Amino acid sequence: MPALDFLGADYMEDYIQISFLNDFIFCPRSIYFHQLFGRRDTRLYQDRPQVLGKASHKAIDSRKYTSRRNVLQGTEIFCRKYGLCGKIDIYYIDSHTLAERKRKIKNIYDGYCFQLYAQYFGLREMGYLVQKIQFYSMQDNKTYPIELPENNPEMLKKFENTIDKINSYDLSESFTPNPKKCKNCIYQPLCDLSLC
Repeated sequence: MPALDFLGADYMEDYIQISFLNDFIFCPRSIYFHQLFGRRDTRLYQDRPQVLGKASHKAIDSRKYTSRRNVLQGTEIFCRKYGLCGKIDIYYIDSHTLAERKRKIKNIYDGYCFQLYAQYFGLREMGYLVQKIQFYSMQDNKTYPIELPENNPEMLKKFENTIDKINSYDLSESFTPNPKKCKNCIYQPLCDLSLC
């Protein structure tokens, strides 16, 4: 299924949601199932980790994390170069630092980095100077600096390849389920290829 089909006709042209970068790496089929639910009540399909993650972003999404004027929070962005759109978590204007908050970071996955890259490129296209990117683990108060994409050509290439794969993905193409991922997938009951 082409990307435009599973993004939906009412979606901004054919832009990919930034959150899809991590979801696609977890399982390319998950984006399709996510779109099936559309704007339905998330309690119908989300599990405890998703609910807790969403709750940890509440202050950002409502722009109540801080009242300081030198901090962008929950700002909508898009990146023409890569065809991406979504929201940033926090951008500290004075230090030129982009931060993505996670409830608890156990591992830094490629998909996490790709979401941060997307925010980085979107902010730069909007004219912001971004000199540092990082993750912040809220539960243990730890910061994890990440190399800028131009300083890590291998990860930048993986980022670009992931976008290409999303744009060319066909739901009917051959798919090999991963038992570990299927076990933790919130869409497992819908998936005819799930191993659970």
